[in-house]
Amino acid sequence: MFHRVLAFALLVIAAQQLVRGQEVTIGGRLPNTKIAPPAAVRSAWLDLRQSTTGRPGPQSAPEWVKRITMLPQPGVEGVGEKTIFRIELAQSPSDLELLMFRLFFDDKPDRRPRLLASDNSGGRVFQTTPLGVGLGLATSETVIVPAADVSTVDVEVPGDGRTIRGAYLNWMTSSEVLRPVNADQRYVIGETFDAGAPLRAPAQDVENFGTVTATLAAETIAIGPTVQQGAAFQFPLEAQPLTALLTFEISSAYIDSPPQVYVNRENLGPASLPLPELADPAYRGEMRPLVRQMRFQYTGWLRAQKLLPASSLRPGPNDIVVIAGAGTPASAIRATQIQLKYVWEKFDYELIPGR
Repeated sequence: MFHRVLAFALLVIAAQQLVRGQEVTIGGRLPNTKIAPPAAVRSAWLDLRQSTTGRPGPQSAPEWVKRITMLPQPGVEGVGEKTIFRIELAQSPSDLELLMFRLFFDDKPDRRPRLLASDNSGGRVFQTTPLGVGLGLATSETVIVPAADVSTVDVEVPGDGRTIRGAYLNWMTSSEVLRPVNADQRYVIGETFDAGAPLRAPAQDVENFGTVTATLAAETIAIGPTVQQGAAFQFPLEAQPLTALLTFEISSAYIDSPPQVYVNRENLGPASLPLPELADPAYRGEMRPLVRQMRFQYTGWLRAQKLLPASSLRPGPNDIVVIAGAGTPASAIRATQIQLKYVWEKFDYELIPGR
């Protein structure tokens, strides 16, 4: 009883202190300071597909996109054919200096694109290494371009340029980010359309509050729709966990057919796919003969998770196989990791009596 009264007294004191406390400010800003909202700046979706039905119609774009030009570059001795999509920019609106450039393309090994940014004099300001990993999948990658003095951004790709599908451009601003002092410091880009941040695979096993996180494979692995084409992982367990969570990222998944997970030769069914907004340009429709309904493929990376019941795991060696969903000819996964939950000294649970 004494402990209950003491706890109540502490709560009352804490409540009184909260009532008398000052407003918390972030970054030294005074309470109730009015901040002018940033001027509205439109994003740009640029369709870079080459029309096969004649002359394409005009595209709408915000005023800061001046012109888009396709420049075929014939091959010369020792250098193959390439294509440049040149995007000319006006002065950045509202003095914004960082441009998010998300490129959509078919990731073929010999057709990997790169971005090159130049100023008014033609001087090179920024360039990337070839994007993608060459898995032959439809995908997208995001690059932040320092665009304070940039007048053109070129998408340069080997070949005739038909592997380039489009580009989404948006100006970026920065703000203060709070994080726990014991969390990893990360350079995080706020994704549009509620897409999640890229998944990180820890280099070493991590234990936190009775939960062990272990990386099964950080690298990108191609998968298909059969067990023989799946990504297989083997790992030992000293003790059976209370439950487990498998997490990975998947590329080019059909949103109505998530990847399937097998544990110790038992099919546990599909993983869950938290989806971004349907306005995301990464959704690509697909129609097939004799099928009335359009299917959608997400041409980018999505996070996938599968809860593994304790009964599916055992002390000693264990096997996990991840395969692509039904009707998915090819896909890929990366940053595959597992979390194992065990009893620890402050484990919270209830014993519910039977009736």
